[in-house]
Amino acid sequence: MKGLEFVFLAAGSVFGAFLRYKITESPLLFNTLPLNVLIVNVIGAFILGVFIVLSQQWNLDGRYSLFAAVGFCGSLTTMSSFALDSSNLLENNQYGTLAANIVANISLSIGALIGGKSLMSALISN
Repeated sequence: MKGLEFVFLAAGSVFGAFLRYKITESPLLFNTLPLNVLIVNVIGAFILGVFIVLSQQWNLDGRYSLFAAVGFCGSLTTMSSFALDSSNLLENNQYGTLAANIVANISLSIGALIGGKSLMSALISN
């Protein structure tokens, strides 16, 4: 990795981590379902979907992928926190909430990614 590529990756990572911190610093629960991690995962997936289409349409340099996809979205979204939340729900025998957490994080994140791609494709084609 060259110096400028590292700067793009580092800058995206710092912005993504900061935004994740701000969104998750105050716990937000729906009953016992942790929403903060769900929110960052869905937002990150949507942004990644938008970026994929823009990157292909505008034929962006790979450094922008390091910044947006790997750095920003990689630091914004959080599989480890999702796993921890799920593990805590399992340990507390909250099986229904555990199932809802798993289904919501996976399906909404995939839906957000597809939605971001679809929205950007529609906007670009008009």
